[in-house]
Amino acid sequence: MALALSSISALALITIFIIIQGAPIITEVGMFNFIFGMTWAPSQGEFGIFPMIVGSAAVTVGAVLVGVPIGICCAIFLSEFAPVSVRNFFRPAIQLLAGIPSVVYGFWGLLFIVPFIREHLGGPGLSILAASIILGIMILPTIISISEVSLLSLPRQYKEGALALGMTQWQAIRYVQLPAAKSGIVAAIVLGLGRAMGETMAVIMIVGNSVALPQSILDPVRTLTTNIGIEMGYAAGEHRQALFATGIVLFIVIMILNATAQYITRRK
Repeated sequence: MALALSSISALALITIFIIIQGAPIITEVGMFNFIFGMTWAPSQGEFGIFPMIVGSAAVTVGAVLVGVPIGICCAIFLSEFAPVSVRNFFRPAIQLLAGIPSVVYGFWGLLFIVPFIREHLGGPGLSILAASIILGIMILPTIISISEVSLLSLPRQYKEGALALGMTQWQAIRYVQLPAAKSGIVAAIVLGLGRAMGETMAVIMIVGNSVALPQSILDPVRTLTTNIGIEMGYAAGEHRQALFATGIVLFIVIMILNATAQYITRRK
């Protein structure tokens, strides 16, 4: 009980510290002006984070669009089609992706993805698209692992009954197994959302860090996490409080995503 409470206490202390540090600037500026303000200029007393909220949402949605189809297809392949030898090779390799430092992903994206986008699609290369591709790769281990476990945990009678009724193997997967494993797959997607939303280092390197509303996926943006990572080292006074307030917003969003994933997983 004491060990369990210690972990909860650490989370509670972090939460209280962030709220104490960030709440004064929210009270002074106003919640609406802070969240929906369009200008981030701490030296001039402007603390609007709406462009960064849009940037975070765009990058996160892009990562899901890149990672989810690939992740679910990989999970289906590993659970239903792959021979045992292939499965035993790919599972550790996929899990190894989760252990690679995010700065390595960012460096790889800076060397290959960004120049490719700049030369073939236009723009500066440092963009929503580049960050979406890198984050889509980074969330693959989460989506693949949880989706595969969800498919493997289904009773074999589901597939055998579908095949006995005349379905092909793919029809059994498409119309029986995927719907039955839907709660686990959705939970995997939501957890992937949380991972993409909270990533910092790789995104700092390839997203461009421009505090402006994007007009296309080839435009640079700044996310909530990159804003904190870039400016916390030299911020002071109200500027520092505004960064902690940004952390409050990010903390609430990620907590909602995690709670949603747990609710979906436990519901079925």
